[in-house]
Amino acid sequence: MSFIEVTDLSKTFVTEVRHKGRFGAVKSLFSPQYKEVEAVKNVNLTIESGESVAYLGPNGAGKSTTIKMLSGILVPTSGEVQVGEFVPYKQRKKNAYQIGAVFGQRSQLLFDLPLIDSFEYLRYMYTIPHGTFKKKLDHFTEILDIHELLKRPVRTLSLGQRMRGEIIAALLHDPEVVFFDEPTIGLDVMAKDRIREFIRQINREENVTVLLTTHDLGDVERICPRLVIIDKGTIVYDGDLALIREKYATQKTISMMLRDEREAEEAARAAQKTQGLIVDADGRKVTVGFDQLKTDSAELMRSLLSESNPVDLSISDEDIEAIIKRIYEEGIKEEVLV
Repeated sequence: MSFIEVTDLSKTFVTEVRHKGRFGAVKSLFSPQYKEVEAVKNVNLTIESGESVAYLGPNGAGKSTTIKMLSGILVPTSGEVQVGEFVPYKQRKKNAYQIGAVFGQRSQLLFDLPLIDSFEYLRYMYTIPHGTFKKKLDHFTEILDIHELLKRPVRTLSLGQRMRGEIIAALLHDPEVVFFDEPTIGLDVMAKDRIREFIRQINREENVTVLLTTHDLGDVERICPRLVIIDKGTIVYDGDLALIREKYATQKTISMMLRDEREAEEAARAAQKTQGLIVDADGRKVTVGFDQLKTDSAELMRSLLSESNPVDLSISDEDIEAIIKRIYEEGIKEEVLV
């Protein structure tokens, strides 16, 4: 049986319409008007135990609303949702014992107290046996390298250090599923890499189910083989990240390093003679962008080398961030859906 089962899930919010003009505030006070906003529309989603799934979409697409319904914070307007054996909004306390949550812009740590006090508080709240608590805490602090931070007040920690603490706090009670909402937001490259590797490790070694929402596509590439895209409250794609790459990664870039700026300018002018290419010269470097469905890569390479003599040359695929951006703008291709 699937661990997370969502069927025709919808959530509608009623919001007040603000009147415009000089007396708009007065008019809103005496004759308020309201409208319904569908944040999530008939979402169907199944996640097996131990899966690692990225849940992506532009701002306002319905990602956080879905997570809140899975957590039991929000009650659906219609549809059914089940996490493990429980219906989250009906059995919220029982559901809380089987889930963990890490929100990049919200904290569950005690701001003015040492980090270890937050962990002790959670041990008491979840009634974690002392031996189990110590074993897990020692294991997590070693992997995430925060042992020296345990006695420091949370307010003195950097963002990356605090996020490592947040992740440990979400995992101490041994949840079966963890919701990660922007876990690497605002972090430097080293901190992101450490957190991504840790999430992969708990998913792989402890079979923790992961549902990740993020705007950083590096998180997706490193952590989640399965991708679910939601737009305007409706799921538009649910499948392999590899398939998205296969169908959408048609843009390639050739980078050439020339001996000097004069040769680079000459190479750029020669490349611009071919229609459909995006050519850019910056100092000694020339980049040529093209669509591999419209341009033969081998023929283009031969043409560039016949017109120039680069000291270094490379060809790269379009990154996943650009691909997802294009999906948001253009919609999903029909052949990807079948």
